[in-house]
Amino acid sequence: MIRIALPNKGSLSEEAAILVKAAGYSVRRDSKELSVLDAANDVEFLFLRPRDIAVYVGKGIVDLGITGRDLLQDSTVEAAELLALGFGKSRFCYAVPNDSTLTVEQLNGHRIASSYPNIVKADMARRGFDCPVTKLDGAVEISIRLGVADAIADVVESGSTMRQAGLKPIGEPVMLSEAILIARSAERVSQPQIHSFLQRVQGILTARNYVIVEYDVPAKHLAEVCEITPGVESPTVSPLSKPEWFAVKSLVPRKELNGIIDRLEEHGAQGIIVMDLRTCRMHS
Repeated sequence: MIRIALPNKGSLSEEAAILVKAAGYSVRRDSKELSVLDAANDVEFLFLRPRDIAVYVGKGIVDLGITGRDLLQDSTVEAAELLALGFGKSRFCYAVPNDSTLTVEQLNGHRIASSYPNIVKADMARRGFDCPVTKLDGAVEISIRLGVADAIADVVESGSTMRQAGLKPIGEPVMLSEAILIARSAERVSQPQIHSFLQRVQGILTARNYVIVEYDVPAKHLAEVCEITPGVESPTVSPLSKPEWFAVKSLVPRKELNGIIDRLEEHGAQGIIVMDLRTCRMHS
């Protein structure tokens, strides 16, 4: 049996549960449950604080975990990122009051407050700066007004919280974060149950990024439309009962779908149908 840690609350919790359930695993039905045993798949799910998950994975207490890239890096534990999960995306940035002229290049010697002190210290060391870093567990945005810091470093999603606090981001993001699947080491993937979980989750993520497009096209335009929808290896092409017409089926990126449909119509495609996928396995 393997043990997998999922966030028990916060912005990553709901999406992580949806992903794992879509991959065919049993997850908790009650937010108060601390663990769930999925006997059919020989997996125990533990619901832990997102900030603690990297620590449990790094120490080998659990086999896999879903947490944020920012939380993994701030934990400073040794763990491997196996897969980016595509949700919980954010930027980790420095910020100062709107009327401040301070830039990232001028932070040396200034006080910085953050809930992620280790990320800040590592970035300051990389820049050769010596800055006092104050760790705060929350309400980092108000620390400048209270005289605790000259600048803050925090996770930015929409940026609305910073704007409401009268702050502006400065410089390029220190890092781009999102939900990730982690293990103590990449070698753990060779374990059958871990490999199976990884493949199932990857299948769901792939399905979210692609759709199936089916359409009919006259033979004179077949080569052109196949270039528009080449698929993963090649599109499926079948002759129709109508002479000199073919049916084509192909996998296409979801984000490019509308442009692809426009181009297919321009090249004579008719009866265009789009279907969602539940899961999809691709092998390079």
